[in-house]
Amino acid sequence: MYLAQESGGAGGFLPIMMIVLLFGVMYFMMIRPQQKRRKEAEQMQSSIGPGDEVVTIGGLYGTVTSVDQETVMLEVAPGVQTRYARPAIARVVTQTTPERVEPVVDEAEAKD
Repeated sequence: MYLAQESGGAGGFLPIMMIVLLFGVMYFMMIRPQQKRRKEAEQMQSSIGPGDEVVTIGGLYGTVTSVDQETVMLEVAPGVQTRYARPAIARVVTQTTPERVEPVVDEAEAKD
């Protein structure tokens, strides 16, 4: 009787290990990539600025005219502006880059 109890105790460890392994695989295959995509989307939405051409989640193309903390104003046709929440922007088609400003060097200072 003592031998039967001893061998039954080790069999209970295997199902627990399988459940832990299943949760580990689900985390690395589903949860972690979703968190990465969400972080990239938040970063893209925070970098939107005037002049950028964007696409909304509804498929509407427009050019950003102004941005505030929660909303984005898009010009979808000449003279037609619509307001959207920042999370409604699906992707940036073309992003304007700020012009690089060259420092002005005075000739008198350059000779010194």
